[in-house]
Amino acid sequence: MKDETIEKVDAEIDGWQYMQALPEHWHGFTLDRSKSIDKDSYDLYRYVNEELHKSAIVYFHEETHEYKVRLKIGLIEFCRIEFITAKLADFEQLLVKQFEQMLMDMMEFNPAALSSIVRDKKIMEWENGAKLPETLEGFTLFIRPAQPVKINNGSYIVIDYVDFALESSFTVYYNIYRDEFFAEARIWNIPDVNYDFDSNELPELEEKLHQHMLPRLREVRARAQKEAADHAAKAQKEEGEPPV
Repeated sequence: MKDETIEKVDAEIDGWQYMQALPEHWHGFTLDRSKSIDKDSYDLYRYVNEELHKSAIVYFHEETHEYKVRLKIGLIEFCRIEFITAKLADFEQLLVKQFEQMLMDMMEFNPAALSSIVRDKKIMEWENGAKLPETLEGFTLFIRPAQPVKINNGSYIVIDYVDFALESSFTVYYNIYRDEFFAEARIWNIPDVNYDFDSNELPELEEKLHQHMLPRLREVRARAQKEAADHAAKAQKEEGEPPV
């Protein structure tokens, strides 16, 4: 991030009363005031629930010169577009109106926050979705069809199996604009896509999960474990090499 951008943000948030008055604990989340700057974003603060693997981060995005909020749920991070604004005063108004409810919805499932299209698709009532195993091939069912999670661009997380130790997962989404289910894996938090699960209706998705989900989970685990082993071997080799 450019020095002038950092200086601009620092000047704008200096004495920002809203941020200074934030509660240390809020609806099950804990305030982390530590700032973090990377190549294009300046994280001002975050609310974190480590046990639930959820956090809400308030930040400035250099590329668009806007204040934003992004959520991290499990391994998946996404921006909440309703908070995007260029002026700090306008951003504060959005935070006052919507941020607390967002935390509440992250803490406890709120069906009212779902699109009517998702409800009409009967995802929450999906009988076989309710029978998904709690653990599968070493992955834990983190998000289930009975409680879909809204992300962005009209997509909802319907199923999410996660191994947090390996930072790897298998996720099924539903997109309301395309009226389509699709899936994505993450291997050490790097997305890995195939099209084996693309479906338009729940019975079609159910059949594809029956055919492909176990092999896909095994593949993700094997690749994640191999990558971890390769990194460990490389680190061990570098430690054993004599200085040049």
